[in-house]
Amino acid sequence: MVPYSLNEAAFPDLDTIYLAAERLRGIVAHTPLQENINLSDRYGANIFLKREDLQVVRSYKIRGAYNKMASLPAEALAKGVVCASAGNHAQGVAYACRKMGVHGIIFMPTTTPNQKIKQVKLFGKEFVEVVLTGDTYDDAFHAAMEFVQTNESIFVHPFDDVQVIEGQGTVGLEIFKDSNFKIDYLLMAIGGGGLASGLSTVFKQLSPKTKLIGVEPLGSPSMKVSIDEGHVIALDRIDKFVDGAAVKRPGDITFEICRKNLDSVLLVPEGKVCTAILKLYDEDAIVAEPAGALTIAALDMLKDEIKGKNVVCLISGGNNDITRTEEIKERSLLYEGLKHYFIIRFPQRAGAFRDFLNVLGPTDDISRFEYIKKTNRETGPAVVGIELKSREDFEPLIQRMQAQNIVFEYLNDQPDLFQFLV
Repeated sequence: MVPYSLNEAAFPDLDTIYLAAERLRGIVAHTPLQENINLSDRYGANIFLKREDLQVVRSYKIRGAYNKMASLPAEALAKGVVCASAGNHAQGVAYACRKMGVHGIIFMPTTTPNQKIKQVKLFGKEFVEVVLTGDTYDDAFHAAMEFVQTNESIFVHPFDDVQVIEGQGTVGLEIFKDSNFKIDYLLMAIGGGGLASGLSTVFKQLSPKTKLIGVEPLGSPSMKVSIDEGHVIALDRIDKFVDGAAVKRPGDITFEICRKNLDSVLLVPEGKVCTAILKLYDEDAIVAEPAGALTIAALDMLKDEIKGKNVVCLISGGNNDITRTEEIKERSLLYEGLKHYFIIRFPQRAGAFRDFLNVLGPTDDISRFEYIKKTNRETGPAVVGIELKSREDFEPLIQRMQAQNIVFEYLNDQPDLFQFLV
């Protein structure tokens, strides 16, 4: 393990990131830096999106994986490479294996969606072998490390590796080259910190007045907690919804670089990320994965200070599984205060449900109703989900229910019960 106090020589620098860019020439796409009119109008700023969701594997991860492997001697590559990942890093390693003709073994949790497994096999073809093991990323990681120690293979770390960081830093070189304006703010997602370390290394030297803002999910704030505490912290529990950035422990190298270079780290609620995903799709036809939309979701937190400024947001990935769409919509509605769940205790008599309908507003919609009539009971409980058009419609709904003596229990703020619904 790398010690917390690292020698400066262990860090990437601008020269090595330029060398990484040369290695990646013809391998990765030079993704566009695009002005976004909708976001610019909404925030009164000049908002530009760096579209790494358009990368060859639909995320920036190919940059670090390929640069790491291309930095290794032939005799090391001959033994093959190993990684552990449930997402974008696995796809990046798989693609690099095929391009370089290197055998790779990719350990993934058994809970990984089939879509992601198929993508890894698609990018790697006959050069990769997928091993499904354990229920979590940690299980897959431990299995991968056991294999590495037994077979003397090279482990390609998803973030805590100098060559990986240098590869991710090439995103920053492209942003700087393509911007014909002064960048006031640069927002980047943080999981383990590899992307933020590479980007911040470039901009601290080429554009030192740019404010560098890292963005983490509220449910997995490992980098922010570590920076606040002054040393690397491993969280006991995290919310895994923003899977591309849900990391219990940042890297040792990445921690040192991020605490030195970043101006701040913002924490964004997972529900707000879902709202950003839906708006990007509806307004701009951009398909962003949860981690990919983190920077867009964070703009609200900076809306007062970015007015009139030039802001670059990195959309870091577009590998969003379409089967998650309903969950994303649900989380967004809950965060925005537009969906509410109740247990309604209906009197066991004809017309009780009709009486309840009378308390609903003209735009209130019943989106869920689960009720089983019971015998020999005075009341029958039902789970009712109500979707509103406006957050402000909630209190009047509660007042009407109380005025009509509707017996109810509100579930949104009861996590032990609510987890069975959503």
